[in-house]
Amino acid sequence: MAAKGKVFVGLSGGVDSAVSAALLKEQGYDVTGVFIRIAIPGYPCTAGEDKIDAQRVTAHLRIPFIEIDLSKEYTEEVFKASIEEFRKGKTPNPDTLCNEKIKFGSFYNFAKSKGADFIATGHYARSSIENGRVLLLKGIDEEKDQSYFLWMVPEAALKDSLFPVGHLKKPQVRELAKKFGLPNAKRKDSQGLCFLGDISINDMLERELSPKLGNILNEQGEIIGTHTGAMKYTLGQRHGFELSQQTGEAHYIIGKNIEKNTITASTSPFPSGVSSTRISLSHSNWIGEVRTGAYLARYRYRQALISAELSFLNNGVDIVLNEPHYAPIGQSLVLYENERCLGGGVIGASKLTD
Repeated sequence: MAAKGKVFVGLSGGVDSAVSAALLKEQGYDVTGVFIRIAIPGYPCTAGEDKIDAQRVTAHLRIPFIEIDLSKEYTEEVFKASIEEFRKGKTPNPDTLCNEKIKFGSFYNFAKSKGADFIATGHYARSSIENGRVLLLKGIDEEKDQSYFLWMVPEAALKDSLFPVGHLKKPQVRELAKKFGLPNAKRKDSQGLCFLGDISINDMLERELSPKLGNILNEQGEIIGTHTGAMKYTLGQRHGFELSQQTGEAHYIIGKNIEKNTITASTSPFPSGVSSTRISLSHSNWIGEVRTGAYLARYRYRQALISAELSFLNNGVDIVLNEPHYAPIGQSLVLYENERCLGGGVIGASKLTD
């Protein structure tokens, strides 16, 4: 065994994970490339092509190749779970769930059962150990930082996880791919949902839930337009619906009723006098020591960070955003302190406050 230990690298076929494997081998780890196959009937499947690219990388690096099929786990724990949340009118985040359940769940458990000391992925994030506890840090590349998607990863798995490209910017990763002579060095970055490829949330909802046309109401309850399914919209949204009369003014979604399939829109994004947002979190997961106090928060990937106050109450976790926001129920709210990602929770309730 290599001096630094045995590591299973999750190879997607893409450049980031391939460079991760190359860097770890160069650093003296005993590296095995693992391709996670996930296929859901009726959805685009690039697993065949991705597997070939991953195999080419392992052959080039002269490291072992393993394939593991986690289609069943993904379907039950990520795909179906997310669809059910959308059905209720919530806004889940399948990518964060995928990291918890699949990459740092089933894959992590598989790797440990096969004798691996660590797993590694191509995420743009970093970690460090402080006073015996693991800390999750932002990736150096602000444009690619993926710490937001990792908030649900348990500390135990995170402690045994490596992020070899987290200290690099994307152009540097591309250059390293050329330097290592990787066969997929020019492969384009993947888009879309985790493991589902180039398909949007709306496409998925159309296929799974068959949303129906409904009415847009104004604040007086009058019909002012139509939409394509209340479950597809989030509060604060200002696009993707059609008004009966175009007034030239922007309209914002300020309410939705899943049972009646209506959404309510207003020309005012928020009621007058509102200055903050109170949020209750469920399913919270904290990475390292976290205390009550002032932090920065975001509830969407790459969203500008928002000044926030964290309180631990007897019945849960309370967050106050020091700005008015329509934070979607079911979405992930993640806290930051400088470069550190502290973890977060699922938004269980959100209320605008004075």
